[in-house]
Amino acid sequence: MSTSLPGLTMLLDTAHFIARSAPYLAALALLTGIAVALTGWRRRQRAEAALTDRVRVELVPTTSFNPSAEAIARAGHHFARIRHAANDIPARGAAARLHYTVTADGQMRCYLEGPAAAAAVLRMPAYAEVEIRTPQAAPPAHSVHFALDQEKRR
Repeated sequence: MSTSLPGLTMLLDTAHFIARSAPYLAALALLTGIAVALTGWRRRQRAEAALTDRVRVELVPTTSFNPSAEAIARAGHHFARIRHAANDIPARGAAARLHYTVTADGQMRCYLEGPAAAAAVLRMPAYAEVEIRTPQAAPPAHSVHFALDQEKRR
């Protein structure tokens, strides 16, 4: 008496029947299974690559921030564009995430994180009274002044 999983015997009998009666159908089923497995593996690789390359912006509301229902709906449409801007990245890697942290001095910070392909959409303000700060931003550019001798200016 062997202990097997329920339905395993029926599955093996069906596979044996297909392989015996239609070898081409068995080969097609095998190739389809391989194609599905490779597609799933490739999607997972793309999602993991997108998760390692993410952009984070800080959301800083003003003291008078009190959004209306229409402003919340507009912000919801804006956040939905983040997913669409990510193009063909799988949903797991294209998701926008909110991170809340508390600093040592007791201040709460809110960060919006998303795929690097949607960085431009992440940096656009969703609310009129919320400032977007980019921690990865380059330092401000300084103007360049050229000093020429009095004689060379003439």
